[in-house]
Amino acid sequence: MYIDVNIIDAGILLGDSGFLMSRGFQGTDQVWLVMMKAMRALTRYATAGVAETGVGLSDFGVLELLLHKGPLPVNTIGPIVDLTPGSISIAVDRLVAKGLVSRVESAEDRRVRIVALTPRGKDLIVSAFRKHSGQMRRVFSELSPEELHCLEVALKKVGKRASALNGQRGKETKATAGPKRGSTSLDGREQGWRKDRSPPIAARRTLSDE
Repeated sequence: MYIDVNIIDAGILLGDSGFLMSRGFQGTDQVWLVMMKAMRALTRYATAGVAETGVGLSDFGVLELLLHKGPLPVNTIGPIVDLTPGSISIAVDRLVAKGLVSRVESAEDRRVRIVALTPRGKDLIVSAFRKHSGQMRRVFSELSPEELHCLEVALKKVGKRASALNGQRGKETKATAGPKRGSTSLDGREQGWRKDRSPPIAARRTLSDE
C-alpha cells in the first residue's frame, strides 16, 4: 500500500480496506507516517544545503565517509552509502575527474581499488560538513540532549528490527521459490519440464529474453 504522507495534514487516511480513517488513527502506523513525513522534510532541507557545496548528495556521502573513516576499497564504500556497484563506480569516476579523490591499487590485492581524499577533496568536504553539521543542529534544536539521545536509541532499535525482518523475508522468499530450472532434487532427478516436452509459455518467454 502506498500512502501519501502529505494527506496527514488533512486528517484523512485511506486504508487497505478503502475506508477513510480519521485523525484518531494511532499506534505504530501513525508513528511510521509521522516519521516518513519528518524524514521527507529533513531530507529536502539537507539536500538543499548539500547542493550549495557544489556536489550531489551521493558524492557528499562518499566524501563524508572518507573524511571520517579514511581510505576505503570501492566495494566497501557502496553498501555504506547505499549505492549499487555500478552507481558507486560512476560516483568514484566523477570524483576522480574532479580531483576530489584518488583511486589506486591495493598493495595487498591488486584487484582491489582504494579510494582516498585528495587535499582538494578534504578541504571541500571539511567545509561542507561543517556547514551541514550546523544545519542539522538547527533542525534538532527543539529537542533537549536527553530527547535527542532517546530518539537516536529508538531509531537504532527500529532500524535493526526492520533490517532483521527484511533479511528473514528474503530467506523465506528463497525457501518458497522452489527449485530452479535444471536443478536437481534430493533423489538426483532433474527438476522442471521434461526434455521431451516443450517448456510452458511463461518459461519460453523467459528463455527468449535471455
